[in-house]
Amino acid sequence: MSTLLFERSLPRFAAARLASSFGSGRGAGLGPLRLVDHHAPELPGEGWVHVDPVLSGICGSDLSTLDGRSSRYFEEIVSFPFVPGHEVVGHLSADAVGADGEPLAAGSRVVLQPVLGCAARDIHPFCVACAAGHVGDCGRVAFGHIRPGLQTGFCADTGGGWSTTGLVAHSSQLFAVPAGLSDADAVTTEPVACAVHAVLSAGIREGDVVAVVGAGTLGLTVTAALAHLAASGRLPAPRSLLIGAKYSHQLRLAREFGATEALPPDQLARAVRRHSHSLSYGGSSGETATLTDGADVVIDCVGSAESITQSLAMVRPRGTVALVGMPGKVTIDLAPLWHREVRLAGAYAYGTESVPAVVAAPEEVATFQLAFEVVAAQSTGRLVSATYPLTRFEEAVAHAGAAGRRGAVKIAFDITKGNSR
Repeated sequence: MSTLLFERSLPRFAAARLASSFGSGRGAGLGPLRLVDHHAPELPGEGWVHVDPVLSGICGSDLSTLDGRSSRYFEEIVSFPFVPGHEVVGHLSADAVGADGEPLAAGSRVVLQPVLGCAARDIHPFCVACAAGHVGDCGRVAFGHIRPGLQTGFCADTGGGWSTTGLVAHSSQLFAVPAGLSDADAVTTEPVACAVHAVLSAGIREGDVVAVVGAGTLGLTVTAALAHLAASGRLPAPRSLLIGAKYSHQLRLAREFGATEALPPDQLARAVRRHSHSLSYGGSSGETATLTDGADVVIDCVGSAESITQSLAMVRPRGTVALVGMPGKVTIDLAPLWHREVRLAGAYAYGTESVPAVVAAPEEVATFQLAFEVVAAQSTGRLVSATYPLTRFEEAVAHAGAAGRRGAVKIAFDITKGNSR
C-alpha cells in the first residue's frame, strides 16, 4: 500500500532546503519524503477509528516542512517518521462517535479536525484550553499515550492523509460531512476553519476597514469567511474588505467571495489609505509608506518579514495585525508596533467559537460547524485546482509550491486514484 513517509534525515533536509531556493516544492524528491509500502497505523486506544482518506490537501505548512524551512520551534512537538496530510476528507472504516457526540455509521464521510488535544491523548483532567473548547491552544501536544504531534499529519502514531493505508482518528476529531457538499468542498473545510477562527478572533467591529495581505488559500478563505459571517450576522460587518492579490484568478475569486476591492499587492496600501482617509509618510526605497490612520484590522495570510512589515505600516494606531500565515524565524523592525501601540496576535487552528446568533444571544459553536456553513455558502471546493495520485507526489508538491503563478489555488492528493504514473 502506498504511503508518503517523512523521515528524520539531516542530509535530505539540507538538500530539500537548497532545492527550494529555486522555488517552493522543488525539493520534494530530494528531501526526507519517500513513497513506501507501509502498514496501517494501529488504534491507540478506546474512542479511535480508522479513516480511509479520499482527498488530502497540500497545505502551506506542509510545503514549509518539505522545503526544509519550517521553524525549529516545532521540533519537540513532532514525532518521526510521520505521514503528512491534515486536510482530509475520508470514510470511516467502522462505527464511531463524532465530536458532537452523535453516532456515525461505518462508511460515513468525515472531515478531520487534526489537532491532537487532551481528549485524543487521553489526558485527564483536560488542560485549561481544552476544557474551554480551545483545542488549538492545547499545551499537552507532546504528552499522553501517543507520541508528540501538534496535529495528525505530524505524529508518528496516527498516520496522515497522504496514504492509501488510512489513518487513525479520535472521536473528538471527527465531523460528519453534510450531504450537499462534494469531496472537493469537504477537503477545504480545514483551511476554512482556520479562516473562521482568524476572523472571529481578530476583534473586527462594525464599520471597520479590514485589509487582507496574501491571496493564496488562506487569504481567499479568510475573505470568504469574513464576508459570509458578516452577512449572516455572526460577525460585525466591516465597512471595507480589501485584499491584495498577485494573479488574475486570485483577484476574480476574491471579488466573488465578497471583497470590497481586490487589487495588486502594491496598490493595497493606497486603497487602505483611501478607505481610511489617511495621510502617509515615508515609503522610500520601495518600502510601504506608513499610514497615519490606516486599517483597523490587517489580516496577514503570508507570515513573512515583508508581509508583517507591510501590515505594520498599513494598520492604524492601536489597531490589530492578525498573523494567520505561519511565520518562521524573521527579522523585522518592531518600532512601529511599540510606537503605535499595535496589537500583533497569532491566529492558529480552531476549536469552539463564541459568536452572536442571527436573532439570539451569543452561542458556543464548533469552528468546523461554522466552516461547513462558509464552505456551502461560498462553494470553496472551486479552490481545488488539481488532484494527483500519491505516485506523482513530486509533481503535485511542485504544483502546490507554484500554485499562484500557475493559475491554481489548492492542490490535493486523490487517494482513490491508482498508483500508476
